[in-house]
Order: sequence, then C-alpha cells, then structure tokens
Amino acid sequence: MIKLLIVDDEQIEREGLQAILRKGYPDLVIAQAQNGKIAVQMAGEFEPDLILMDIKMPGMTGLEAVEVIKEQYPRIKYVMVTAYDAFDYARQAIKLGVKDYLLKPSKASEIIATVGKVLREIEEDRMKQNSLQKALPLIETDVVTQLLFDHVHDVHVDELVGLLDIRTANEMFVMLVLLPAGAEQFYTAVKEKVRQAGGGLVGALYGRQLPIIVVRDPERSYRTQAISLARDILSVAKQDAISGWFVGIGNMSGSLEHIRQSYQESLIASMDTSLPVKYRFYEDTPVLGAVLDGQLAKQRERQFFDQIRLGQWDQVRAGVMDFIQQYENEGAELMQTQQRVLELLWVASRVLSEMGIEAETPLFSFQSQDGRQLRAETGRLLDRMKQSYAEHYEQVEPDTIQQIKLYIAEHSQEDISLDAIGKRVGLSPFYISKMFKDQLGINYIDFLTECRIEKAKKLMADPEKSLKEITFEVGYHDPNYFSKVFKKMCSVSPKEYRKTLLGGRKLTDDES
Repeated sequence: MIKLLIVDDEQIEREGLQAILRKGYPDLVIAQAQNGKIAVQMAGEFEPDLILMDIKMPGMTGLEAVEVIKEQYPRIKYVMVTAYDAFDYARQAIKLGVKDYLLKPSKASEIIATVGKVLREIEEDRMKQNSLQKALPLIETDVVTQLLFDHVHDVHVDELVGLLDIRTANEMFVMLVLLPAGAEQFYTAVKEKVRQAGGGLVGALYGRQLPIIVVRDPERSYRTQAISLARDILSVAKQDAISGWFVGIGNMSGSLEHIRQSYQESLIASMDTSLPVKYRFYEDTPVLGAVLDGQLAKQRERQFFDQIRLGQWDQVRAGVMDFIQQYENEGAELMQTQQRVLELLWVASRVLSEMGIEAETPLFSFQSQDGRQLRAETGRLLDRMKQSYAEHYEQVEPDTIQQIKLYIAEHSQEDISLDAIGKRVGLSPFYISKMFKDQLGINYIDFLTECRIEKAKKLMADPEKSLKEITFEVGYHDPNYFSKVFKKMCSVSPKEYRKTLLGGRKLTDDES
C-alpha cells in the first residue's frame, strides 16, 4: 500500500484533503501533520511515499521541511499546496524536486488528478525497483566478469556499479576461491558469507573457480579483513572435505580499472593448494620468474595469462622454456626449477578452467635428471593443454556468434549478462567476450548498447511515448544514464535527436 502524509497548519484543510483522497483512492494509507517540524519527525516514523506539503506554515515552512526530509529520505515525492501562486515559491520547489503543486482552493477533481499522477509514478517506480532487485544477481556476476576478463567502457561500469551501490572510492582486492568438483551447492553459502562481511561482488562459478571482488574496509587492515573473510568462506566446507578448498588473495588495487591485476595475482597465490593453511596472499608467494627484476616479472605474468587465453601456444611454450633457462642461468637446483615450472603450469590450467576448458591437472610423472628431461616433460604437459584448448573450440558451432548476436538483439531490453548467455550456448563468459572481439572487433557490451540505442531511435518516432518510458523499454534503469549513453553514441542528446525526428516542432512535457 502507498502511504501519504498531509501537512498543513489548518485542520480543516487537512481534513478536507483527506476526505477527497479517501473517496478517490480508498486504498491509500493517510496520516496528518500540523506543521513542518512534526512532518520531519513523521517522515521517519510513518515512512510516507508521498507528502502533500503546505508552503506557508508558522515556524518551519513547507519548503524548509521538504529540504530537511529530502536529505534523509530521498525516495519520498512531494506535491506542494499553497494559496500563493508566486514564481519564487515555484522555483524553489522545482530545485527541491517537487512533483507538482495545488493552489488553494482546488477542485476535488484537480486534487484527484494531480495526486493520481504522482501515485502512478510511485507504482511504476516500485515495479521497476522489483524488476531491478531480481536482476541484481545477474548484474553482479556480469560486473565481475567484465572487470576481470574483459575491457568495458567506463560509462557502463559506472551504471552497473552504481546499481549495486558499491563504494568505488575505496581500494579493492580480489579473492579467488577454489572449490571441490561439483561444488555448485556451495555457491549460495559462499555468497551469503561475502554479503554478511559487507562490501563485495561475487562472480559466476567457472569450473571450480569463484572470483570475488572485495571492497576494502578502512576500519581494518587489508590482511585482517582478507583473512577474516577467507576463514568465513572456508567455514562453509565440511572438515572432511576441506582439502578441495583454497583461497588465493591478490594485492590491493586503487581503482576498478586495475582490479584485473589483483585477480591475476589471486590466481598465482592459489598455485599450491597443498599448504596446511588453505589461503595465501600473493605478496607471500614467490614471484613466478623470481630471477627477474620485480617489474619485469609482473609484466611476464600478465603476458603469460593473455597468451593462454588467446591460444598463442607457441609463445606460451617459448615463455616457459625461457623461464627454465633463466633458472638454470642462476644456478638453481633442478628440483627447485621443476617445482617452479609445475606451479607455472598450474596457473595455466587455472586460466583454462576459467574459460570453461576442462584440462587434466598438470603433474610431472617423474623427477627430471637433467634440463633436457625437464624440457621434454614440460613440453608434453603443454601439448596436453594445447590439445584440450583445441578440442574445446572445435566443438563450438561456426554460427554461434550469429546466434548470440540474434539473441542479444531480440532480448536487448532485458538485463542480459555474459554468464546467462554463456549458459545458453554452453560457453564461458570470457570466451564469448573473446569471440566478439575476434570476429566482430567490438566489445559485447558495446553491441548490446548499439541494439538498445537503435530500438530507442525507433521508439522516439512515436510522439505518444515519453523519453522516460523509452528509457525503461529499451533496458535502462535511469533516464539520465540513458541520455548520457545516447549522446555518446549519437553525438546529440535524446531530446535534440527527437526534435529533429519529429520535424523540429516543440515537444510537450510528456514527450520529453
């Protein structure tokens, strides 16, 4: 039910408005306040959806009361009621976001019509909010997928993260949870642990891997926060099954733009799952290629990830062999070199897993006696990975990308996620993103945006539809954001485009 608060210092006015509204809208829950100060107090107690606010009242004026209430409860809508048809009052009310105003005395039909218009808007907002709440889990996994495995336009990240109410000003880091085989049953429990801890985005489960973007808690140290959350997550596992679990923890990142590096670090931190403590920080892990300068080693790590994802197996092999050579040049023991190579291959298998490719866990069948044997055995393990990669993508239908394009075009008004599309066609979200870039030269989110904007252009030809209605019809949740995207894509605002489309005539308030 919708709640309405009538605020007026004259009781007869309050009672008259209530009688008219009860007759017109019998389902309304109505309360009264005799001045602005009481209205401020009741805003928290009664929690109204709409306030009919008299402007001229002793003590605190209606405009002053709206300003105070709006700061604490921004969702409440207002209709001002006044005997003064003064421009200054109207201008102040507009600045405060007041929906409409009624002049005293008003006809009952005018009151019913004015209030009814705002009530319909409240109902629409509720429906959209319910729809958004259902879509939030999809949005959350999509944000993680795009941030960690893809490059998205800032404007899209801003909207998606804004919907999730994440504190982007804070530092962030990534935790990668490795789950036992068939661990889908634990997904909801892990997500609940993250939710209880506050400030985190849980991605989709890829094979055994579950990435989590954690927002830094300024009240605790980074390590304290990460250890606490890692232990909470591991508590989901039964004691007799804990061996299948592990949490890799990446370094802190100052922005979403660089969060992908923290993810890669979490992958490396999860190389050796045989540790007695089932979590490890990247900063506690020997850097892959420790014989290299630290900055160069990080560049090599990032290059290694990208080469595997892109299927550049000749470069992968050359890089691993160079890795072995560097250890030999430093005089490292053969056993130590073999162990470091094995850890590198484990990371490679993790990257394949995130792409939905099931590959055998790389293991050396024997202890190498010399560098030649180590290179031969390493080459054999890399060949297995290359074969798994090739077999996986041979199964992909040639017209898969066209099927995906068609699906997005037909459902662009919905909250489509990479994860949902992946499940539909049996591919990992990362690979779908890769296919778009390889075959179409654009990002999946950019294609989705193009579909939405084209639909919006067609709908704008209908003068009966307002821009707000069109915003929601094409799949956006915020008219301001829609306008921002439209202008970026078309170089003109939606209003300017529509004015040209409709022959330059002046638009009505409803059309704009």
